[in-house]
Amino acid sequence: MMSGYMNKASPVELMAPAGSAAALAAAIRAGADSVYFGVGKLNMRARSANLTPNDLPKIARRCRAAGVRSYLALNTIIYDDELDEMRALCDAAKRAGISAVIATDIATIEYARSIGLEVHISVQANVTNFPAVKFYARYADTVVLARELSLAQIAAIAQQVKTQNLRGPSGELIKLEAFAHGALCVAVSGKCYMSLAQYNQSANRGACFQPCRRAYKIIDEETGAELMIDNQYVMSPKDICTVQHLDQLAGAGISVFKIEGRGRSADYVATVTRVYRAALDALAAGTYSPEQAGAWLTELEKVFNRGFWSGGYYCGTKLSEWSGGADSQATERRDEIGTLSNFFSNALVAEFTLRRHSIQNGDTLLIEGATTGALRFTAENLHIAGIPANEAQPNDAVTLALPRKARRNDKVFLITPRKQA
Repeated sequence: MMSGYMNKASPVELMAPAGSAAALAAAIRAGADSVYFGVGKLNMRARSANLTPNDLPKIARRCRAAGVRSYLALNTIIYDDELDEMRALCDAAKRAGISAVIATDIATIEYARSIGLEVHISVQANVTNFPAVKFYARYADTVVLARELSLAQIAAIAQQVKTQNLRGPSGELIKLEAFAHGALCVAVSGKCYMSLAQYNQSANRGACFQPCRRAYKIIDEETGAELMIDNQYVMSPKDICTVQHLDQLAGAGISVFKIEGRGRSADYVATVTRVYRAALDALAAGTYSPEQAGAWLTELEKVFNRGFWSGGYYCGTKLSEWSGGADSQATERRDEIGTLSNFFSNALVAEFTLRRHSIQNGDTLLIEGATTGALRFTAENLHIAGIPANEAQPNDAVTLALPRKARRNDKVFLITPRKQA
């Protein structure tokens, strides 16, 4: 089992998304120092979350056993008729031993503090200056800075935190957190009303339909003329990627790096977390260099992405990096081909019926499950109905060896190169 943040070489905390039990397991195995997740509807990924309040004790236990901190996202705006629900979630998180809540609404922030629950201020608060950090320090130990800040602005805030010895309720120096990798919203700090206007589904309530990710035509209502746009996805920015700039961000004073992706697969979480873990460990060991990032970028490109905007606003570039399409630009595709029907722990051998596609020795397979996380491996020693085989076809009963333990009912995927348009 991976050790916790305080036992790792890097002084920087790596926070990974856990939108499902499988993603949680993947994040822990890949070396996350902390994980964040939502339960119920009062979080900014309410539409994609499949964890419930009943899962809180299990999440807390699993994280404690791994030495990983657990953060409950409770970061939507809260209405009066939801105050009881918000308080109940805070109470449940406190009882379960969840490390902290990530919050925006002052009602949530004040209630969490009143019961002694650690608070982190969400990026939705749009913190862009030191007085704002100082204000929130009366409630919170970690403050997420706005994604639109430059390195110089971040460094100035961090310097004032040190100079003024600004400490949170825990007595520790305030930590500054930055968004390190993943999908960006075209709106400042995600405060967008487009989904609400079109579908009555508010982005600020965790229910965004992402209409900005589509192509649009602009039509002059008086003449009917269509205006030409040089890019069809002018509201859909590329994903931010800072793996080439971690030294600059850490040098500016960022001590918590957050990976976006609570709506992504366990394999996505495992891959991105593993890459940033390696990069941060290299930074701590003094072996990090931006030139190393070529291999890291190749790994990151394998999983879901809309293309990468290297460094983002942090490095002083304007938002002009558009995705160019509505779909993922991952260099690999994954196809579900079956479900494990049995697993023999002593021999590390799994069984499943191949439902679609053919597979052969040497193919890359992926197994995902709530406890297994994301397990990638090369298929070797295939057997069909107990007989050695080089290839399996749909409806074949397949057995094969795995590099580590999996579980019955885990999903099996075939990983293949994606054909680029």
